[in-house]
Amino acid sequence: MFKKILIANRGEIACRVIATAKKMGIAAVAVYSEADREARHVKLADEAVLLGPAPSRESYLVADKLLAACHATGAQALHPGYGFLSENEDFARRCEAEGIVFIGPKAHSIAAMGDKIASKKLAQAAGVSTIPGWNEAIDTPEQAVQIAQGIGYPVMIKASAGGGGKGLRVAYNDKEAFEGFSSCRNEARNSFGDDRIFIEKFVQEPRHIEIQVLGDAHGNVIYLGERECSIQRRHQKVIEEAPSPFISEATRHAMGAQAVALAQAVQYQSAGTVEFVVGKDQDFYFLEMNTRLQVEHPVTECITGLDLVELMIRVAAGEPLPLTQAEVKRQGWAIECRINAEDPFRNFLPSTGRLVRFNPPQPTLFAAGTALEAATGDASAAFGGVRVDTGVFEGGEIPMHYDSMIAKLIVHGRDRADAIARMREALNGFVIRGIGSNIPFQSALLAHPDFVSGHFNTGFIAQHYAHGFKAEDVPHTDPDFLLALAAFVRRKSRERATGISGQLPGYGVKVGQDYVVISLAADGAHRYTPVHVDEFVGESGCASVRVGARHYQMRSPSRLNDIVISGQCNQQPFTAQIERGAPGNPLALVLQHNGARLQAMVVSPRMAELHRLMPFKRPPDLSRFVLSPMPGLLVDVAVQPGQKVQAGERVAVIEAMKMENVLFAAADGVVAKVLAAKGESLVVDQPIVEFAQ
Repeated sequence: MFKKILIANRGEIACRVIATAKKMGIAAVAVYSEADREARHVKLADEAVLLGPAPSRESYLVADKLLAACHATGAQALHPGYGFLSENEDFARRCEAEGIVFIGPKAHSIAAMGDKIASKKLAQAAGVSTIPGWNEAIDTPEQAVQIAQGIGYPVMIKASAGGGGKGLRVAYNDKEAFEGFSSCRNEARNSFGDDRIFIEKFVQEPRHIEIQVLGDAHGNVIYLGERECSIQRRHQKVIEEAPSPFISEATRHAMGAQAVALAQAVQYQSAGTVEFVVGKDQDFYFLEMNTRLQVEHPVTECITGLDLVELMIRVAAGEPLPLTQAEVKRQGWAIECRINAEDPFRNFLPSTGRLVRFNPPQPTLFAAGTALEAATGDASAAFGGVRVDTGVFEGGEIPMHYDSMIAKLIVHGRDRADAIARMREALNGFVIRGIGSNIPFQSALLAHPDFVSGHFNTGFIAQHYAHGFKAEDVPHTDPDFLLALAAFVRRKSRERATGISGQLPGYGVKVGQDYVVISLAADGAHRYTPVHVDEFVGESGCASVRVGARHYQMRSPSRLNDIVISGQCNQQPFTAQIERGAPGNPLALVLQHNGARLQAMVVSPRMAELHRLMPFKRPPDLSRFVLSPMPGLLVDVAVQPGQKVQAGERVAVIEAMKMENVLFAAADGVVAKVLAAKGESLVVDQPIVEFAQ
């Protein structure tokens, strides 16, 4: 077995590999860019090597620097994680040539599966179901239209070297096929340096289901069940689960057998994933093979109790697989939510900056002592587990140079309903402050009836959130609960205040029982709701709250300064977040539960009467400004003072998390001032350009 390995990656996956290496008694070497000098994976490793400047093309993507780090530290093997150079056949080949074991498949397997056209031909030869289509590179848009007509619309136009949603279009007619071919070709040429395009049948109501495979150097290949990855936004996975709620046992076995056949055809050694598109009648077709560890591998680990990273390391060291296909077990249901640094209420724009608060839910296990728990220290491999895989920490920075993932939240339940319930509670207790996150969006998805019933496909998010995501898309099933909780917390605060020493006789704090909750609605108006809170009876932390005709028996041991408050309401457990103080209103309480957010003040009836008389202060008019919608680097300002600009004209470009975001003028106007300079780091809502009134 190896004595030392180098992890050629960063963030969450680097931390994940380091955890398994430590469990196995293997020293771990981290690499880092200047932006990651204080990163968590650097602190966890036994030693670390600086690669270079923040941009990945000058650090994590430079093979020479990675190999030099291996030689300098004496690392015998290299784990690439995912992304960066994990599926680069030349890099894998160079590792082997220089005497460094690549913890992944051999270069010939990566090469065979890395080209979508070649991999499809190989799959057909191996007896794997493939989508009807044209598997040769297409030269002209006219030829694309002719081929599409022969296949039958709708068709999918894809770049051979595509990935991550780039170089992909769906065409429903000749016009869309003609235009889509040209767009895909240009996009592929610019993104991958390879403009080969092919066309295949577009499967209606498609689901994205993938099979996890494992192979060793002794010819053994097994599959570890499937993962359902159909909840996607712009071809990026958002929620993954295992097993799939859709396919039958017969389909599962058929997909697994074909995945194994494909892996055997390329002499696959390591962990890999064969992706399929599955139609509404459970007809399935090969999409591609990912020759690396997948982001969503934890859900497979949860239901099988296996540590995939450990198995990758052991296979790379020449060991045979420790189990046969018949010994693969499946227990319970696992769900993973990707927690990303993005603002769902601003069209999911990246959100970078300092993590002022980062308090994920505490990892829990129903039963201890599993192999996976030992591997990660915070994994669940038995029913009822909560697992958090992350590469960040409180006080750390989310840099603009890399992807937006903050953490992966994984739960393991007895069945799908149990897993969904546990995930919703875990999201309720996940505290992130200082940057935006997609937790409200995840909560909305988990509560959607179509998701709960399992009736969804890859178009789920585009169908239900076609016009973006808004606060009203997260309706609370019981809005009065939030009002009752606000009153309960306020009552606890008043109760404690009565014990403050030095109060003048006759002027001490009075607790009272009748309150009014003044809540701020989405339209900016105030709502006034009378509530009644009965005396605490028997023990501290208990109260009965009446909102209208409804009664809420509240019980919570949480302290008043806790952000996360947990307890029971009408004998049902709950977890919520409460903070004191909101922008412009230090007296307000801000509550979050099941994705819904409430800003409220709990006051006496008399104070509520006076509040109704207060004039409403409207926010300032910022319509003549172009504001930065996210933190990022201002890479271009396309206008200058005195210039006439038309609506829709390009004004500025901001770069954040490997994405360029172009800002356009919302209306015709004349530029009065340019308020930010090219190369400046911007914060959210910072003015960039001011138009004349």
